[in-house]
Formats: sequence, structure tokens, C-alpha cells
Amino acid sequence: MPGIFRLWHVKGVSDAIWSTLIDPNRRAMLDLLRERPRTVGELVDELDLTQPTTSKHLRVLRDSGFVRVHKDAQRRVYAIDPAPLAALDAWLAPYRLLWNDRLDALGHHLDTTKEP
Repeated sequence: MPGIFRLWHVKGVSDAIWSTLIDPNRRAMLDLLRERPRTVGELVDELDLTQPTTSKHLRVLRDSGFVRVHKDAQRRVYAIDPAPLAALDAWLAPYRLLWNDRLDALGHHLDTTKEP
């Protein structure tokens, strides 16, 4: 398991996941890669970043497990890896339940309240 940040297997969400996602450029890259795999050049064009900056962010995403890369001739193609996102989703699940319960209670209140 290469990369010092591959820590999503521990209970909860590691600080590495949060520190990876804190950068808006990396979140924008994940948004684009969610649609389909892309080359570095495509990400450079879409995000209006320099190639070195894009590569730096991709290296962080790769080292933390958010993306995987494969070579296609002379190009590197990056694709999203959902594993760290699944860990984040699992961590957020109880918080979603709080909102769902509150929204259900509000809906019930509105359904049972008579209009003036």
C-alpha cells in the first residue's frame, strides 16, 4: 500500500483525508474526475492551473488514495478512487441521520398543524 497517507482503513476519518480535501483545487479536480478519467493536460485546461501545480495536487490526491493513475502511451490518465470517499461517507452517516430525523419531525409538525 504505497503512500504515507493511505489511512482510511482506520476507524473514522484520518487527518490526511481532511488535509487533502481542504484545498479547493483538489476538490475541483475530484469534481472533474467524478465525471470521467482525465489526463493532466485536460485538468490543466479545465482548471486554468499550471502543469506543475496540477501535478503537485494530483500527487497529493494519489498519495492519499483519492485517485489512481495509469499510463496510456505517453500520457498519465487519472481516475477517482472511491475508497477514501466511502470512509468519509461512513463518518458523515450519523450526522445525516440527525438532519433526516429533524426534517421528518418538521414534516410531521407541518402535516399536523392546522392552517389559520
